[in-house]
Amino acid sequence: MTASRIHRLSLTNFRSYRAASLETSADMVALVGPNGAGKTNCIEAISFLSPGRGLRRATLEDVGNNEGDGSWAVSATVEGEVGLASLGTGIDPPMEGASISRRCRIDREPVSSAAAFGDHLRMVWLTPAMDQLFMGAASERRRFFDRLVLAIDKDHNGRVSALERSLRSRNRLLEQRSSDSHWLDAVERETAELAVAVAAMRGETVTRLAAMLHKRGAASAFPSALIALDGWMEQALANEPATAVEDRYRAILRDNRPRDAAAGRTLDGPHLTDLQVIYAPKNMPARDASTGEQKALLIGLILAHATLVAEMTGITPLLLLDEIVAHLDPDRRRSLFGELSTLGAQVWMTGADPAAFADLGPMGEVFDVIQGKIARRA
Repeated sequence: MTASRIHRLSLTNFRSYRAASLETSADMVALVGPNGAGKTNCIEAISFLSPGRGLRRATLEDVGNNEGDGSWAVSATVEGEVGLASLGTGIDPPMEGASISRRCRIDREPVSSAAAFGDHLRMVWLTPAMDQLFMGAASERRRFFDRLVLAIDKDHNGRVSALERSLRSRNRLLEQRSSDSHWLDAVERETAELAVAVAAMRGETVTRLAAMLHKRGAASAFPSALIALDGWMEQALANEPATAVEDRYRAILRDNRPRDAAAGRTLDGPHLTDLQVIYAPKNMPARDASTGEQKALLIGLILAHATLVAEMTGITPLLLLDEIVAHLDPDRRRSLFGELSTLGAQVWMTGADPAAFADLGPMGEVFDVIQGKIARRA
C-alpha cells in the first residue's frame, strides 16, 4: 500500500504568504496559530495540487497575495504511486485583456492540466464549511461526493466538467428558436454519453462506500451512515446496461426540449443528483441530527472513504482536515488520532490550540503559523 505524502512544500505569493516553505517526514502534520494566521491558506495551497479550484473553490486570481503582482505558485516534493516527484502549479502575472490560465508542472515539465497530478497525489479534505453539508443545497452534497469519487478515479472531474459544458451547449441551442435539430441531436448524444459515464462512477463509488461504512460499523468511534444517491440514472445503472440507460436519457432530452427551453436549463439528469445520508445510530436523516452528530458523521464518512480509496487503488489519500479537533472532546480526539494512525495516511490538520495535538506523540510534527510564516515548533 502506498500513501500519498508531501515531504516539502513551498508557497510563493499565495494568499497571506509572500514566501514560505516547510519540510516534514511526519505522518501527521499540525498547523497551529491564532485565527487569521494563515493555517487554512496553507492547506488550501496543498489542495491546488489536485484538479479543481481548491478547498475554498476560489478563482485563480483570488488566491494571489495582495501585495504581489497577481502571480502565485505552489510546489511540493511528493511521494506516491510512482515514487518521488516534484509538482508545481500557479499563474503568471495577469496581462490586461488576456485570460488567466493555470500552469501545471511535474518534475518541471509542463502538463496539460492538474488531472495529471492524480498519478502522484490523491487527496480528500474536510473543512468547517462542510459542517452545513446535510442542511444545504443538493449541489453542495453532489460536489462533495464528486470529490470523493475523484480520489478513486482521477479522470472523474474531467468527465463532470465535460458534462457541464455539454449541458451549457444544449441550453444555448435551445435558446435559439430556429436551432438545427441535427445539432441538438449531436449535442444530446454527447450529453447522454457523458451523463452515463459520470453516473456510473458515482454509482459504483456509493455502493462500495456504503459497504465500507457498514463494515466499519461499531469498530469506529465515529458514527456510521447509510448513504444512497437520489438520481434515477445512478439507480438504473445498477440493473440495466449502460447503453440502454444512455438511449433512455437521449430520448428524455429530445422529448423535454420545449420544457427545458422554457426553463432555460436542463431539468433532468445526473447534474441534479443528490446524496442521501442517514445517521445510522438513530436511523434518521443526517439533516435532523445535532450539530455534533453531523460533525462526527462527516468524520466517519471521510475515514471510511479514505480506507476505501486505499483498498480500491492501492493508494492511501492525503487528508486535509481543517479545524478538525476544535469541537471534539479529549476522548474523541484520541480516537481520531488512533484511527488516522491505523489508516496509514499522511494527514495535515489545523487548529488554534497546540494542546489539542498533544496526543499526536512521535508520529506527528507541529508547526507554528504566524503572520505568513511557518516554523517547526521546538
